[in-house]
Amino acid sequence: IAAVTTTKYFMPRLLGPFCSQYPGIDIALEVVNRDRLLERLARNQDDLYVMGVPPEGLDIEREPFMENPLVVLGPASHPLARRKRIPFAALANEPVIVRARGSGTRLTVERAFQERNVPLQIRMELGSNEAIKQAVAGGLGLALLSQRTLSLDPGQTDVAILKVEGFPIMRSWYVVRPRDKQPSVVANAFLDFLRTHV
Repeated sequence: IAAVTTTKYFMPRLLGPFCSQYPGIDIALEVVNRDRLLERLARNQDDLYVMGVPPEGLDIEREPFMENPLVVLGPASHPLARRKRIPFAALANEPVIVRARGSGTRLTVERAFQERNVPLQIRMELGSNEAIKQAVAGGLGLALLSQRTLSLDPGQTDVAILKVEGFPIMRSWYVVRPRDKQPSVVANAFLDFLRTHV
């Protein structure tokens, strides 16, 4: 399985029960950025690929298996953190910290701002969700991140999910494979596991 970096927050938790159910199966999980994952997909290097934004124009099968809500994260001390209904347009005046170009989250963020005709004020590009969360906690700006990236930090009090209208943006995590590739027995077992357990 090849998976984009944000999946590190949940893929190990899915693979643990799967491996317990099928102790004779060995899993190799390659966690890479989206560009590298697309290269691996183009070269047909793996059985399955897990990502949030499947590519257009490739002959692939894509199957959603889990929700991937995108939320607006800000410093807990930010004035917007105390508001109950924040219009999306209010984000036009805020510096935003984004993932590096090519990231599925970055593509979704850019699309959300374009669809609403709101300018995106990028202050900084960072390569990891952890770095973005730390930059938000440090007051460098707001960020739009998968809520799954926050699930391991329930006690984190220096950031807050802002109640912006239109959020969370509901997306999905997808398992993807080339359409002409016959899935292996193991790949089919994992797909069945996802369909019945997630």
